[in-house]
Amino acid sequence: MAEDKSKRDSIGMNMKGCQTNNGFVHNEDILEQTPDTGSTADNLQHSTMSILGSQEPDFKGVQPYAGMPKEVLFQFSGQARYRIPREILFWLAVASVLVLIAATIAIIILSPKCLDWWQEGPMYQIYPRSFKDSNKDGNGDLKGIQDKLDYITALNVKTVWITSFYKSSLKDFRYGVEDFRQVDPIFGTMEDFENLVAAIHDKGLKLIIDFIPNHTSDKHTWFQLSRTRKGRYTDYYIWHDCTHENGTTVPPNNWLSVYGNSSWHFDEVRNQCYFHQFMKEQPDLNFRNPDVQEEIKEILRFWLTKGVDGFSFDAVKFLLEAKHLRDEIQVNKTQIPDTVTQYSELYHDFTTTQVGMHDIVRSFRQTMDQYSTEPGRYRFMGTEAYAETIDRTVMYYGLPFIQEADFPFNNYLTMLDTVSGNSVYEVITSWMENMPEGKWPNWMTGGPDSSRLTSRLGNEYVNVMNMLLFTLPGTPITYYGEEIGMGNIVAINLNESYDTNTLLSKSPMQWDNSSNAGFSEASHTWLPTNSDYHTVNVDVQKTQPRSALKLYQDLSLLHANELLLNRGWFCHLRNDSHYVVYTRELDGIDRIFIVVLNFGESTLLNLQNMISGLPATVRIRLSTNSANKGSEVDTSGIFLDKGEGLILEHNTKNLLHRQTAFRDRCFVSNRACYSSVLNILYTSC
Repeated sequence: MAEDKSKRDSIGMNMKGCQTNNGFVHNEDILEQTPDTGSTADNLQHSTMSILGSQEPDFKGVQPYAGMPKEVLFQFSGQARYRIPREILFWLAVASVLVLIAATIAIIILSPKCLDWWQEGPMYQIYPRSFKDSNKDGNGDLKGIQDKLDYITALNVKTVWITSFYKSSLKDFRYGVEDFRQVDPIFGTMEDFENLVAAIHDKGLKLIIDFIPNHTSDKHTWFQLSRTRKGRYTDYYIWHDCTHENGTTVPPNNWLSVYGNSSWHFDEVRNQCYFHQFMKEQPDLNFRNPDVQEEIKEILRFWLTKGVDGFSFDAVKFLLEAKHLRDEIQVNKTQIPDTVTQYSELYHDFTTTQVGMHDIVRSFRQTMDQYSTEPGRYRFMGTEAYAETIDRTVMYYGLPFIQEADFPFNNYLTMLDTVSGNSVYEVITSWMENMPEGKWPNWMTGGPDSSRLTSRLGNEYVNVMNMLLFTLPGTPITYYGEEIGMGNIVAINLNESYDTNTLLSKSPMQWDNSSNAGFSEASHTWLPTNSDYHTVNVDVQKTQPRSALKLYQDLSLLHANELLLNRGWFCHLRNDSHYVVYTRELDGIDRIFIVVLNFGESTLLNLQNMISGLPATVRIRLSTNSANKGSEVDTSGIFLDKGEGLILEHNTKNLLHRQTAFRDRCFVSNRACYSSVLNILYTSC
């Protein structure tokens, strides 16, 4: 009996254990029922079936409730009223993702390439020995440049370009490098350079530096080893047998130095002549020697590792000479050969732009590309071609699929000794017509090797030339001091064998009207300051609303903020001996800038004869005379003084580059269109 009772208790417990606990009491009014001991067999059968799960639970009439088990949840989720909305939301999400991906791909495909840092704004070229002296020795230095970075930033400049600062014994420092990996002590130390690079980058600016691969100083270690025929350095320079008797040298041929007289100089140590395109203290490297090319690339890597953002490669057309030593042809064939001593008296077909020279330039580009893989760290490459024609200069852009320079520096405006509307127009169109499609132009009005703008053309042209610089398509390049209208110093005895004319445009920067124009606190500076520094200086012009400096800042700000100027079409309207008129416009923007620049005497212009549908008056956006800024001007009769310029703003949907009559007179570098709805640029215009 006790055994039977134990079995019944066990079955009863099992029956209670089979009850489903839904987590919440469904109905508190239903009390838990006690099993009927009188129907043990039936209960045992029911419990066994529940444990085995042989029957599906019935959820009819049950409403969803919190904490329901998954069996109940699955029953409800399969119902149409729950399943259909869920499927609709799922496919809507899938469709949205696909649309977003498609839109992203379309934007990427249709968007033009973003302007790189060397395209976004002006470059500012600094001759470091004349910019700012920080240690009172009369010479500008790297710390001085760092001290003036706030000023450079205030000009809205994007790139600082520092000319040669390598160790050199030459007073000019542009050439004749003794060690490409050292900073000349006059300019400071390598630590100073590294601090300057960091400070420039902290300001959001970029840094490019000069590099002169064609030659070194005769004091360079390579040359000293080469003249004694030491190992691989034996052929690092161009040596050739020549006759030298009683102090007189008979050179191998009639090749001439840029500075005149023979380009061959006898070396008594090696008992041979070496070749120099420039001064005898600047022997040419032998770029037909692969070891020399690799040495130069290692130097590039050295400075790129230091954080330099790009290089200006100077005198690249001189990198190779013809292997043969045939005489170059005389310009005047009737001239007695022994009297041919000036560089301009020969055609330099065997000493410039030789076959293979562009291959060397491309190898420099490839070396720099190795350091351009990081986002935002593209390394810029510019080339300076000495006295080349425009059609030859633009060859340094490279080929459609083989890149060389990002742009060769365009210094043709600096060659204008007299200026007119016709001469300015000729420089502009010659460059734009010869430049390969899709390449980026640049413009400069001064530099260390040319006379300053005011000394070359006159004070009245400072503002109008700066307006030209910032309203042309491409990158404007400013030589230090041009923004305030600095001029050349008067020629004096500088006790220098180098061409003194190249020093006249390198006088100290004029910061204020204190001693030495605020350039240095030394008692003597390496070059004298210009006598006009009391009135032509940064501090004075900061406070003058009509100063050249103020206009320069307004122009650079307009250039940075207006798509019409930094991305738009250039369309030439008309020019004559006095003026040049052109427009800047962009698809998608229903207004244009009309730029009117007068380089001649006072003149009266009728713009309505040039542009059909022009209203009677248009607004002056900027003027070389700041008093006119924002005012209206009569388009049927615009009076311009000598050296006056206007940027006029006109609302129109009739853009000139779409018109057949102007199609051959309009240029664009990277075509783009603007969507005002999406506020984006796109290429499918």
